[in-house]
Amino acid sequence: MRMWFLANPIGKIAIQVQNIEEFTWLNSRYSPVLKQLASHFMMNFYFKIHQNRLSQNKFQNPKYLSILNHLRFYFPEIFPELNKVLFLDDDTVVQQDLSNLWSMDLKGKVNGAVHTCGATFHRFDRYLNFSNPLIAKQFDQRACGWAYGMNMFDLSEWRKQNITDVYHYWQNMNANRQLWKLRTLLACLVTFWSRTFPLDRSWQCGISLGLGYKPDVDQRDMERAAVLHYNGNQKPWLEIGILRYRKFWSRYVNFDHAFLHECNIHP
Repeated sequence: MRMWFLANPIGKIAIQVQNIEEFTWLNSRYSPVLKQLASHFMMNFYFKIHQNRLSQNKFQNPKYLSILNHLRFYFPEIFPELNKVLFLDDDTVVQQDLSNLWSMDLKGKVNGAVHTCGATFHRFDRYLNFSNPLIAKQFDQRACGWAYGMNMFDLSEWRKQNITDVYHYWQNMNANRQLWKLRTLLACLVTFWSRTFPLDRSWQCGISLGLGYKPDVDQRDMERAAVLHYNGNQKPWLEIGILRYRKFWSRYVNFDHAFLHECNIHP
């Protein structure tokens, strides 16, 4: 990764590539999810050959076993000298200047995100198990979810409000997956409950509509959006990617690069 950026400079940008193996503080004694990911219970759930193949669903994707999906909960430790972080997922396309987000007042909240209230399946009751009294007591089942892919985090407030401890609490409570399935978005919803500032919808398009799985997103919305998120399995660099959305990604790619030819990536 370091060699890639040295060989392919991208203007006046400071690039820092970190190695997760150097995070000696990130271990199973500190992080409940690391302990859980290595458990027999989790391994059996994700890798056992089920008699009923219909029982396998998107929640049983082994990618959720990767600690890389959970690093977002440790920003204060990863960046101890920073007070703010603008988080962008690796399947996003930035179409506009995002610098105004940096000066936005989050009103004491920790997370700035676009709420996804446009569809009923983005309400809390579609994500969390409200038959469990702990969930029913703590959360509103009709509350709106929010997009994880472009987020403004106030790390000063994060530290002040002990957000990582909140995350650890809920991970411990969900050790047997009784509160929600093992997906990082769901852990984010409970961790940042009442701590999320709603950003204007113009900042982002795609998370709520599904650029990686839904074929009928309005392209006018995509053109106006500051950030596009190709969440879902149909990434624009894959042959299964949705063709009509691919141009929004491919316009920024140098397809003459030898590495892309070797990887068989074409416009």
